[in-house]
This record gives sequence, C-alpha cells and structure tokens, in this order.
Amino acid sequence: MKTETKKIIGIAAITLIIGLLLGWLFFGGSENRTVDQHQHDGEIVNETIWTCSMHPQIRQNEPGDCPICGMELIPLENNNNAELDPMAISMSRTAMQIANVGTELVGKTKAVKSLRLNGKVQADERLIYSQSSHIPGRIEKLMVNFTGEYVNKGQVIASIYSPDLVNAQEELFEARKIIDTQPMLFNSAKEKLKNWKLSDNQIAQILKSGTVQDELHILADISGYVTEKMVNLGDYVNKGMPIYKIANLSTVWILFDVYESDMAWIKKGDEVNFTVQSVPGETFKGKISYLDPVIDPMTRVAKARVEVNNRDLQLKPEMFVSGTAEAKLPIKADAIVVPKTAVMWTGKRSVVYIKNISEKGVNFMMRDVTLGPALGESFVVNGGLEEGEEIATNGTFSIDAAAQLAGKPSMMNPEGGPAMTGHNHGGGAMPTSNEASKKTVTKEVSVSQKTKDALKPLFTEYLKMKDALTKDNMEGAQKAGATILKTVDAINMSLFTGESHSVWMGFVTDLKSTLQHVQHFKTLEEIRKAFIPLSNTMIGISNAFKPNNGVLYVLHCPMADNNNGADWLSNSKEVKNPYYGQAMLTCGEVTKEIK
Repeated sequence: MKTETKKIIGIAAITLIIGLLLGWLFFGGSENRTVDQHQHDGEIVNETIWTCSMHPQIRQNEPGDCPICGMELIPLENNNNAELDPMAISMSRTAMQIANVGTELVGKTKAVKSLRLNGKVQADERLIYSQSSHIPGRIEKLMVNFTGEYVNKGQVIASIYSPDLVNAQEELFEARKIIDTQPMLFNSAKEKLKNWKLSDNQIAQILKSGTVQDELHILADISGYVTEKMVNLGDYVNKGMPIYKIANLSTVWILFDVYESDMAWIKKGDEVNFTVQSVPGETFKGKISYLDPVIDPMTRVAKARVEVNNRDLQLKPEMFVSGTAEAKLPIKADAIVVPKTAVMWTGKRSVVYIKNISEKGVNFMMRDVTLGPALGESFVVNGGLEEGEEIATNGTFSIDAAAQLAGKPSMMNPEGGPAMTGHNHGGGAMPTSNEASKKTVTKEVSVSQKTKDALKPLFTEYLKMKDALTKDNMEGAQKAGATILKTVDAINMSLFTGESHSVWMGFVTDLKSTLQHVQHFKTLEEIRKAFIPLSNTMIGISNAFKPNNGVLYVLHCPMADNNNGADWLSNSKEVKNPYYGQAMLTCGEVTKEIK
C-alpha cells in the first residue's frame, strides 16, 4: 500500500513539473523576454551618466568624485537631445553652476578710458628770466648768495666795478658843464648810462652827488625765486653775461608722459586729476593746454602740459605727480563695450560665446569679433556683436573646454574636431589659450600652505629668467626657462583638489606649451616673444593661488609685442624691462600689486 502511494505521488510531481515547463515554453518565454528587454532599454534611456570635466574618459552611473583627480563629477549631456544648431554646445543648469558661467546682455555706452599718467612739476618756461650784467666789469658784491632765495623786482642783487662806467660818468659831468651850448651832448651821455640799465633815479643821484661812483648796482628785473647762481664774488663778467636765473613759480607746468599707444586718446582740453606725495589727501585738477607734436626718440613718449595756479607754492619743480585722465573715444555714436573676461584671444582671433535659449535648454555658440581699443577692464567691439545679444562674461574657458571635448568649434580649433582628454599622452600639444587662462581666473582659489610652498620655486626660476632678459643674457634666460619646465613636472599634482585642480591643469598646459622649445630658440627675440604668454600665466597663478609671502608687482610695457603692450612680474617696483633689456631698460610702469 505504501509503495503504491509513493508511485502516485512521484507521478503527480513529474506531471506538475512537465506542465509548468510546457506552460513557460508556450506562454511565458517570449513575453517575459520582451518585457525584460523593454525595461532594460528604458533604464538606459533614463539613466544619467556622470563624468569628469578634466578626464572625460571617466563614466559612472552615479555622482561622486573623479578617481583620478578628485574633482566632483558632472552629469554628461544626453546626446539624444538634439541641439538646434550642430555647432553649438549645450550646457545644463548644473554644469553652468559648476563652471561658474555668468552672462550679460550686450549694450552700447560711451567709450571712456581711464588713462594713468605720470609726470613732473616744472617751472613755467614763460616765467623764467636770466638776470644778466649790462656792463662789463668785476663782481664786487653779491646780495643774493644762494639758490632758492626770493627777490623782488627792483631789488639790488649785485654790484659791479666797471672802468667803462667810470669813464661814462666823467663824460656826463663834462657834458653838464656845456649843457647850455651843447644840450645834445648832455642827453647823449645820459642815454649811454640808460643803455646800461641805469634808472633815471640812479642818474639823478649821480648828478646830484657830483662824484664818480665806482660800483654799479644790478637791480632785479622781475620778482621770483633764484633757481641758479651763475657767478661768484670777484668774477669778471662781460656785457650780457647771465648772473642769476630767476623763476616766478606762481604758475607751474605739470608735464605728463603720454605713451605712443595712448596718443589717440589724449587731446587738448582733456581734464586731468593728479596727486603729489607731499600733499596727501588733496587732488589737483587741470586741463591739457598743449601736446608735444614730436615723440621723444629715446623714451617714445610725448609730453602733455597742464598749467596750474601755484600761488600757495604747494607744487615745487621736479616733484613727481600721478594723474588720471578720463579719455573719450573720438567717435560720435555710442560703442559696444564688453568685459575683458568675455573675450578669448588667440593672438590672431578674438572670440566670444553667444548664449541662446531654446526648447531644448541653454546652448552657447562661438563667434569671432573684431576688437577696438582696450578700456581698462573692458574692450570696445568694432564688429561681430549686436546690441541686445547675450554673451558669456565668466566661465568662458570652461565653455570652450566643453566645446573641445564635444568636438565642436572652439577657440583653438575653429573647425571642430575629435574630443580631447584633459591630459594629452599622445605627444601632441593640447590647444590652449594663455590669455584665456589669465582672464578667467579672477578670484583666489583656496589651496593649502603646502601647495603654496610647492609653487614658490616656480616663481624663483621665473624671476631669474626675467633678470636674465633685462641683462640681454640669452644663455641665462634659456637655462631658467628649462628649469621652469622641470619645476612644473616636479610639483605633485595630488596637492590640487576640487576646483584648484582644473585651474592648475590649465596653467600647466599653458606653461608647457610656451616653454617646450625654449632650449631650441636661436635669438633673444624668440625668448622674449615666449616670455609674454609665460608672464600672463605666472600672473594668473599668482592671482589664483597667492603662493608668495611678499608683494609681487605687475609691470606693463606699452611698446612690447608690437605696441600691443605686455606685462611681467617683479618683486621690486624698480622698472627693468625684460622685453627690451639694456636698449630701453626703464620703459614701463607698475600697474598692480599682488599680495
């Protein structure tokens, strides 16, 4: 009985298993596969892929940090959202926030440039007088014995013994004896003394005394300060020889240096505000009354003259002054002006990114523009932009990097091309922009003191290269340039995390691109040409990381780079120009301090 029961249970179990198997084969297999496939496809469509802006080869299904550099991952754009223009680069709101992208509308305004002018106080040339002797003789007395003494008009300032004067007085006395018969002779004798600048009162005293005076008093012809004493007691002088130089300082000239590149901005009648160190807290004003028609061939500057009332004598000749002039562009209509941070400059091309908003979201389109004059922190745009368009003014370098990664037209690759990774291991040079990196890093990026210490040797070698160029030392400049490259390679990349990593990687690319051929340069001019973008990058590093304990000075030479102007860093305010060396060592001025 038990055996039969076991057989029945076994047959039932086998029958159940066979039924389930046949049911799955005929009714469930294909349907389940279809559902599973559909669900899987749906997961792929809706899934967000996260990547690194500096290492786009990284792909993860969830947010986090880059395993290579530690930067926060950003969402990868969904390629299924087709853009309206295939040349535009789209960015999500999250990506724009991470890249700190800022925009503003293009508008027209009066093109005004604030020019910084340096100059000196000089005496008004029209109020400088040479007090001379009108008769030959020997200096017997000097009533004014030092420069700087004030004299009044008509004051006795010297006495001269002159044999000619003695003879002329004797002739006067003899002519007076026959004045009734020869009045013309008497008048002629008086006129002879007047020609020697004797006054009618002096001649009357001589006639009244009836005695010959051995000395002639020299009277000051004008009031003013003695700026130069040209004789000493006992000297013999000839007729017309200068004794003193006297200057009236009630009005002085301020002579400002105007560089050749700024000549188009300065015109007669412009108002200049200026200060002097000896009168702190007070600002003087004046209008330009004269511009030199000729540029000094040595300094390459012209003089702009401002006449200033100086009755209180606060301004003294040879004082240094610093002034500013609000110069207006000589155009009738308003001009389109954009911030410098909006423009990416390659040397030959200048580009901006135009913001567009569509149903698909926000996208940016690169556009070439024609730049006009620079206005301090902004540019005049002569062509390529229209009023009312919206452009990126901050984060432009990040937008351009995204365009490069996506193979879209970018600053260094206007035709577009394959996406590039953050590190170039293939041996080719990555497109970059020294100017862009200099302009986009406008704020300090937080790094550790250890990171700052690692950057200090970089500045030491840069300053060595600068000093070598000021001395026209080609070998020293090449050696310092090569050491900069070695110093960059020796800096531990792991010191830079988060935002500082992307900033540092941009600077590293710029430095290597600039100095990779420094050892093969044949002339100083080639090295100096490379020193321009190198200096821009070093200024950017200094602004971003503040690695130096002391003050660094940014100096500017308006004549360098074919009169486009160029900057450099120095640890001293003293101007020693690396772009011209000994040929024009003192050309330039301090424009900024980085502390």
